[in-house]
Amino acid sequence: MRKVPVYYYSSVSNLTGRFAERLALTNARPVFNLADRAVRGREAEGPWVLLTPSYKAGNANQVTLPTPVRAFLRSPMNRRRLIGIIGSGNRNFGIHYQAAARELAQVSGRPVLFEFELSGTPEDVDRCVEILKRLDDAIAAAARDADALP
Repeated sequence: MRKVPVYYYSSVSNLTGRFAERLALTNARPVFNLADRAVRGREAEGPWVLLTPSYKAGNANQVTLPTPVRAFLRSPMNRRRLIGIIGSGNRNFGIHYQAAARELAQVSGRPVLFEFELSGTPEDVDRCVEILKRLDDAIAAAARDADALP
């Protein structure tokens, strides 16, 4: 069964990257770093999930979505194949906590699947792995149903 890949961006602090790496290790899930120019220059091969941090820290006019994420989403195919968003944030941002994930969900019509703070806890990783497994199962079931149509 195909596992939905997670495309992520992490700043130099690598908080989001550590979470993505734990998703990969815990569940053998493919993860791709959008900081890599080659990764953000290609199109996702099928349904995918975005893991993005938020950087809005009290400035309502500040852009929340990191530039590499915006670059990857410039592709109409990548936008179409995006099926969900995982948000990383810092509660110190107050009302701007998870701003990138929530704003992108609103604009794209895709759901926020999970949110965590900083690099997440082991329990956060376990919950997110379970959510992604259910997503994998749902996509596999939909593909089987489509194949069964006359």
